Amino acid sequence: MPLPTIRKTEVLAQSRFFTIEAMHLTFSNGVERVYERLPAVGEQGVIVVAVNENEELVLIREYAAGFHEFQLTLPKGAADPGEALEDAAARELAEEAGFGARDVRFVKRLSIAPGHMGFTINVLMATDLYPHDIPGDEPEPPELVLWPMSQIDELLAHEAFYEARAIAALTLCLPQLRQAVRDGNE
Repeated sequence: MPLPTIRKTEVLAQSRFFTIEAMHLTFSNGVERVYERLPAVGEQGVIVVAVNENEELVLIREYAAGFHEFQLTLPKGAADPGEALEDAAARELAEEAGFGARDVRFVKRLSIAPGHMGFTINVLMATDLYPHDIPGDEPEPPELVLWPMSQIDELLAHEAFYEARAIAALTLCLPQLRQAVRDGNE
């Protein structure tokens, strides 16, 4: 199926972080529509699924401005210009949770509300952790929460853990995490 033809784009609003754009489209059947979207701007995002030597998942509780509440989630943030995704994940883990990682692996790129936004986030898994705390850009440091891997099903059902990106990232990594736990117990 051919992509619609973009007749015109126009910026409707812009802030430090977001641009709202109108896309005037013509579909292959001749139907014309105007879609509003938030196109991707800035650097790529990363979300980190990290497990320590005690088989605990590294979570943080941080302020979520969209809901004006604190949410239980995974460490995440934007890569710096020119920074590799693995390096960005390691940096965010250190800034938000106080851990470095000797092994950081790319898992998958996820889209976020693709009907309206051009944003993606990259899931990375971090293991072989060690204490490494560096200053971050948050107004207050997030609270570190270590969650036993043996209770992952309870975490996925927990009312305080409901950010879709974190649930998707954790779910993608579960087979590898469970295998690592089995290997560690043998």
